[in-house]
Amino acid sequence: MPSDYLSVALDVPLPRCFDYRAPAGAAGVGERVIVPFGRQTLSGVVLAVSETAPDFTGLKDIAAAPGDLPALPADVLALCRFCADFYAAPLGMVLAAALPAALRQPKPWSGDGATLLWQATDADALLARLSPRARKQRQLADLLRTPQTREAVREVAGDALRWLADWQAAGEVIAVAPERRTGVPRQAASPQLNAAQAAAVDAVNAAEGFAAFLLYGVTGSGKTEVYLRTIAERLGRGEQVLVLVPEINLTPQLEARFRQRFPDEAIVSLHSGLADGERTRSWLQAVRGEARIVLGTRLAVFTPLPALGLIVVDEEHDGSYRQQEGVRYSARDLAVWRAHDRKLPVLLGSATPSIETWKNATEGRYRRLNLPLRAVGGAVAPTIEVLPTGRTALQDGIHPLALERLRATLARGGQALVFINRRGYSPVLACNECGWVSGCKRCDARLVLHLGDRRLRCHHCGFECAIPAECPDCGNIDLKPLGQGTQRVEDALASRFPDTPPLRIDRDNTRRKGSLEAMLAQVHDGEVRLLVGTQMLAKGHDFANLQLVVVLNADAGLFSVDFRAEERLFAQLLQVAGRAGRAGQPGQVLIQTRYPEHPFYAALLAGDYAAFADEQLAARRELLLPPCASWLMIRAEAKRIETSLAFLSALRGALSGMAVQAMTPIAASMSRKAGWERAQLLVTAPTRGPVVAAAAHLATLLAARPPKGVRWVIDVDPQDV
Repeated sequence: MPSDYLSVALDVPLPRCFDYRAPAGAAGVGERVIVPFGRQTLSGVVLAVSETAPDFTGLKDIAAAPGDLPALPADVLALCRFCADFYAAPLGMVLAAALPAALRQPKPWSGDGATLLWQATDADALLARLSPRARKQRQLADLLRTPQTREAVREVAGDALRWLADWQAAGEVIAVAPERRTGVPRQAASPQLNAAQAAAVDAVNAAEGFAAFLLYGVTGSGKTEVYLRTIAERLGRGEQVLVLVPEINLTPQLEARFRQRFPDEAIVSLHSGLADGERTRSWLQAVRGEARIVLGTRLAVFTPLPALGLIVVDEEHDGSYRQQEGVRYSARDLAVWRAHDRKLPVLLGSATPSIETWKNATEGRYRRLNLPLRAVGGAVAPTIEVLPTGRTALQDGIHPLALERLRATLARGGQALVFINRRGYSPVLACNECGWVSGCKRCDARLVLHLGDRRLRCHHCGFECAIPAECPDCGNIDLKPLGQGTQRVEDALASRFPDTPPLRIDRDNTRRKGSLEAMLAQVHDGEVRLLVGTQMLAKGHDFANLQLVVVLNADAGLFSVDFRAEERLFAQLLQVAGRAGRAGQPGQVLIQTRYPEHPFYAALLAGDYAAFADEQLAARRELLLPPCASWLMIRAEAKRIETSLAFLSALRGALSGMAVQAMTPIAASMSRKAGWERAQLLVTAPTRGPVVAAAAHLATLLAARPPKGVRWVIDVDPQDV
């Protein structure tokens, strides 16, 4: 029987493919196969098929060709190859990251081959039968007037799938197969565009072939409405649209808005918060062209979309688009490359664009579309005020004027947000007698006090322990928390405003699926008027009645070794300030600081991000910092710092003669993490070409001679310095 010889990319840290034998026609390029690999069985993707046997003995047969994965198309394979080449990552690991977890397992996917939608046979009759008090059931029944996915049903309520099963058993709901829709989609009513929005929509809709746009608009300027109008244009042409968002918690609310605008469209979400089966079904809908709108976080950039016509990257400046574990890549930059490769427009939106994107727009590689005015529900820009704290007696860490404004806002029925980007009760527990502080045994970091759980936790390595009854050094029982976290601020506000209990929203209390959505619903319904939160609340949320934002601990971002610190702080503060005053009501933002004369705050109060970005860009040109130079960071960790430094010194020597400058290896800013001693080697060049070549050279060298006792990472365009 004739055989094919397959070159297969596997999820292993080696920059090569592996050859296997298979029955002729068993699998083609881009298809999934299951193969033996040493003592393991792995899933891989076929990259080449040949009728000629490789020139070596011991060739193994594939274990299976399950046929459960539509062949990855040429453009997605090209995107993965570019990612592997640019970021010096093994191609097999990139391809594995591009697939849903269920399709990376060494067994056939057992899920349903077809995606079904659910629709009421008679929505009015179903509503008439339901009790007026069954608000969520009635909401679901009304939703089922049009076909809905299981994911859309599940978002209504925790019991929604059980109700769906009961109604299906009673014949009130039926399953229908999706249709591939073309033509102009039915749309819900949309607001009238202002002149700037209309100009932006016209520019994107008129684009032919590749075009990169920066949609630069202040918070509340209606960027999402521009997205919706340009998406409608592409849907009308029978195309698909990929929309990237930085955070999982933004996906459900954006999806709800998209479903409201496009009630007849199959819309899917792709992010790590989905169950494996749910994510695989959504991915397959996108691959088959059934879903014409795909919303997702960074991994969604690899999703095969046969009729892709537009890519949107919302909040393009956000650091969440950068993958910091495993294969390190920027989803934003890959989105731009994919748009260029597919010859289609890409729309990058932000009120505070990254300096990289700002440079591209300034130099004409991207076209800048300005939205200078707020357009959301009559929203007006909030007033920003700095509260000096140097000579002021704070009350539980809060300025007296801030407490007064909070009291006044709540008294008139408004909502207020106290923002502090530090979770836990206190960043450290200390002894006033001997100076002991709660340090992590595995890291050069402090253990954060979580008073509600009676635990000390390291937010870097995950180590935790019980709160000691006395000082481990001197036996003093009077240990004190120093500084503030969200839990301590919540307690302080609860005692001062007993009639308006605060709601805390941070990573600690939103881990359960659906918990964040439930909390946000309380805010939108007006059940909660006093909020305490971290950066989870700074992005994308539209709180119509939010009138006051108080920012605590802003100075933490001013004094950092990272040259991007001020850029990130400016973006964060403008983002959180933009939550206030979004429904025609005046908004106030109060920022507590010990350094009111710092030039940073003068730029922030001016509210002119363009001027700030221009100054940052000029400074980086003068100092040859990214994006005016290209950087590569090689990070190493070992049990002894001397081992890490020696390893990096050897790599520095291996770069001799290349067109790059390799600095002297140094210890990382947090030199010890999880028991490993860390160091880093910085490599620079005026342009990216030499840096990419240096990264590839080091990756090949390390694959051929892997070091013992050292863990290493090659980080092209590092974002964490």
